[in-house]
Amino acid sequence: MPGYASPLLAATLLAMLSFSALGAEVSIGDPYARAVPPGQANSAVFMSLENQTGENQALVGAESAVSEVVELHTHVEEDGMMRMRRIEKIEIPAGETVTLKPGGLHVMLIGLKQPLEPGDMVDLALTFEDGSRIPVQAPVRRIEVPMQRTAH
Repeated sequence: MPGYASPLLAATLLAMLSFSALGAEVSIGDPYARAVPPGQANSAVFMSLENQTGENQALVGAESAVSEVVELHTHVEEDGMMRMRRIEKIEIPAGETVTLKPGGLHVMLIGLKQPLEPGDMVDLALTFEDGSRIPVQAPVRRIEVPMQRTAH
């Protein structure tokens, strides 16, 4: 059986290295979560996503223990009003950086299980179209955004 164990071990190690390499294809920059007062049910996480490959990538989901639900969102203008909309994925073109920011693309935390205060940390797991997952720690920051006409 020694001849069988070596190829199996080699295949297992190769699979582990391939999985690690998948997660390195997208670099996460400056992640942070929006601070919210007690009683506020939702928040958002922002960051930059840099695609370091020659192929298009896409963020298709996220998970976090701080909220009941995590969704990908954007803002769109409809009839002169900004509205938040859930989206299925965030495209990250080859060799480019996509920025998730207030008033644009973001990861929405719905049904917070605790208040998010400056200095807290939000743990996320981002899931990409190729099946890779990247863990992210986002510090909580207070964000001041100019008032806009929005509809919920």
